[in-house]
Amino acid sequence: MRIRYHQPNNLLPQQLNEKYGYELTLIEEYLTKDNIATAKGHQAVMVRANCDCYEENLLKMQEYGIKYLLTRTVGYNHIDLTKAHQLGFKMVYVPGYSPNAVSELAVVMGNALLRNLFYMANNENNTNFKVDDFMFAKEIRNSTIGIIGTGRIGLEAAKAWHGMGAKILGHDIYQNDAAKAILSYTDLDTLLKESDLISLHCPYIKDQNHHLVNKEFLAKMKPGSVLINAARGQLMDSEAVYEAVKSNHLKGVGLDVLENEGDVFFKDFKGEKTPDDITNKLLTLYPRVIVTPHIGSYTDEAVKNMIETTYENLKEILTTGETKNKI
Repeated sequence: MRIRYHQPNNLLPQQLNEKYGYELTLIEEYLTKDNIATAKGHQAVMVRANCDCYEENLLKMQEYGIKYLLTRTVGYNHIDLTKAHQLGFKMVYVPGYSPNAVSELAVVMGNALLRNLFYMANNENNTNFKVDDFMFAKEIRNSTIGIIGTGRIGLEAAKAWHGMGAKILGHDIYQNDAAKAILSYTDLDTLLKESDLISLHCPYIKDQNHHLVNKEFLAKMKPGSVLINAARGQLMDSEAVYEAVKSNHLKGVGLDVLENEGDVFFKDFKGEKTPDDITNKLLTLYPRVIVTPHIGSYTDEAVKNMIETTYENLKEILTTGETKNKI
C-alpha cells in the first residue's frame, strides 16, 4: 500500500510505520492544485487540515487510481464530502488525540498575553528596559477565564487555568458534566462581559458558527481583555479582530489559526508580505497579536496519536472493509 502523506520533516511517521509496513512518500507541502501530481502512483492519500481535497483535486485523485482518503484530523471541512462520496473514496478521520497539546498552547499563549511577556520581550529586544503602564497585569488567580467549547481540549485548558486559581466560565451547547466541577456554565453574553480572557475550543460548523467572533461579539467583550483562538480560523472575522485590537478595545490576541491560513502557513515569505491582506494587517499589531502556524497539535503525543489512529484506520479498511472512524 503506497501512501502520499503530507507531513513536515519528522521521523515519527516512518518509526510508527514499522508495524504496518506501508510504503510512504512524505511530502512537506500541503496538498494543493499545484502539487496534486505528487499523488500519482499511490493508492491512498493522507492529509491534514488545509490540504485541498475539493472537487478539482478529488477528480485528479480518481484519475490517478487513489481509493483511500485519510485525514489525520478531527475536523474534515477541508474535504468536499459530497463529491468524495460520489466518486467512491473510502474516507477516515481521527476522532481524537491528546487534548493537552492544543490546550497547552492556548494556556501558554494566553498567560503570556495576560502578563504582557511578548510586549516586554519586544521592548527589550530593542534595548528598551523601561517599565510602563502597559506592563501592569492582573494575577491569574484574580482573573476570570471564559472557555467557549468545553469538550476534551476546552476542559484541559479550563483545568490548567483553574489550577492557577482563576475563576472559570464555560459556554457550550452541550454541557460537559466532567467540567462542572471546575467551571460555571453561563450564557454567552455573561461570559463575554465578565471574562478577562476568552479561549475558543469549539468545532467549526459552517452553518452554525461561521464568524462567531464578529464585531458584535467583540464589542461585548470586556475592555482590555484577551482573545485566544486555537480552534479554527473560520470562527472569527479577522477584520473585526484587527479593529478591536487597533482601537485598544482588546489588550491582545493569540492565534494558532487563520481564516485563510492555507495561503500563509508552512511557507517562508522571507520578510516580505504574505498574499493575504488581513494576515498582513494582523501582523502589524505584533506583539499584541501573536500568530503561530497551526502547531497546537504538533507535539510528541498528539502527532503519535494521529498517525497511529490513521494507520490503524487504513488497516481495518483493508482487512475488514470497514472502520469505526469512517467518514
